[in-house]
Amino acid sequence: MLALDAFNLARIQFAFTVSFHIIFPAITIGLASYLAVLEWLWLRRRNPVWLSLWHFWAKIFAVNFGMGVVSGLVMAFQFGTNWSGFSQFAGSITGPLLTYEVLTAFFLEAGFLGVMLFGWNRVGPGLHFFATCMVALGTIISTFWILSSNSWMQTPQGHEIIDGQVVPVDWLAVVFNPSFPYRLLHMSTAAFLSSALFVSASAAWHLLRGNDTPAIRRMFTMALGMTLIVAPLQAVIGDLHGLNTLAYQPAKIAAIEGHWENPPGEATPLILVGWPDMQREETRYAVKIPALGSLILTHSLGRQVPALKEFPAADRPNSLVVFWSFRIMAGLGVLMILLGAIALWLRYRQRLYHSRPFLCFALWMGPSGLLAILAGWVTTEVGRQPWVVYGLQRTRDAVSAHGELHMSVSLLAFLVVYCSVFGVGYLYMMRLIRKGPPPLHTLPVPASGTPARPLSAIPDGELR
Repeated sequence: MLALDAFNLARIQFAFTVSFHIIFPAITIGLASYLAVLEWLWLRRRNPVWLSLWHFWAKIFAVNFGMGVVSGLVMAFQFGTNWSGFSQFAGSITGPLLTYEVLTAFFLEAGFLGVMLFGWNRVGPGLHFFATCMVALGTIISTFWILSSNSWMQTPQGHEIIDGQVVPVDWLAVVFNPSFPYRLLHMSTAAFLSSALFVSASAAWHLLRGNDTPAIRRMFTMALGMTLIVAPLQAVIGDLHGLNTLAYQPAKIAAIEGHWENPPGEATPLILVGWPDMQREETRYAVKIPALGSLILTHSLGRQVPALKEFPAADRPNSLVVFWSFRIMAGLGVLMILLGAIALWLRYRQRLYHSRPFLCFALWMGPSGLLAILAGWVTTEVGRQPWVVYGLQRTRDAVSAHGELHMSVSLLAFLVVYCSVFGVGYLYMMRLIRKGPPPLHTLPVPASGTPARPLSAIPDGELR
């Protein structure tokens, strides 16, 4: 059990704010691309159903985008307030990377967001679609820079340490560090998958209440089709990511597997469940499958996986935490694959919109993508410990010199403010979902190909 000193309170505070924040970008990344697809379908077919779905999900996207921006600003301040040691040591790398994210992604999103949300009767269809695509592109670029910064902390390269500070010497090596491609694909795919599950759960909720409209059916079908394709793909990406982690962070893999020692000549078993005990240096009540660990983790029956006892006790991650967080993520991933497979079978049997057990399953799976993302980040970040920059700076050396009272009060304030402010935003978002797509006769009339004059929103009488 961790003692709640100032150091661990700072860790809890950052984990709390990051966990709140990551939910909103995960949804906006997927929804932005979803909106671009919906608008493309409307431009191609002129079916008002696609337009209805666009206006429905654009409101939810806007709420998530706003809450994501606000919650993200808090984390930037925490680097300077609670983690000044980290900022002083590695700020010459993480600072520019986060600045690039603002200069490219955030400015791109902010520049076109107003046109996307309020430009239907102000600009032509082509320009409006371009704005929607630019917002979607901005979310991907933002993911690129954030994951590059975090991945460098996991697998640092392209730097030198001069006078106790990290100095970049090769920016290409910094940005495209060894774990970056795998983590970028893994997180981006997770965001698309989470959004698909979110959309399918919303449609399932309406279908269970008898709101069986063409718009609801189409968003249900699209979301489940995305799940069917992306969930198995995510498993493949996760496997590649695991191989990369084994090469660069073997202690993390050993902690994830709850694997303590390698008997000579024996392949590594896969521990399905158990209770890793850091004090006793064993995984109690372990249920093992012989040799399967070697097969999954090394793609070989002859190679062993590094064991926790091969690393100094001070360099071992908390195996109990990452052991179970990884299994939560993987277990939810299996359920996602199952959801897509059942949906395909029901679609073939023409029962997709009428099977109440499946609709309930889809509804309950709605938050599973976000829960899997949170579990995955716990696995990644706790598995990196005790390092904040892997192999270069320990987490305890990165924290600011605050007292326990200061950290306790600030953590309590974060809990109260976040739960109240973002709780209201969440309730408002659920209210929008319950309303469902707007009726076709209420949709705004898109503008012609010529943009409206700048003051067209003001009635002529008010200009005199």
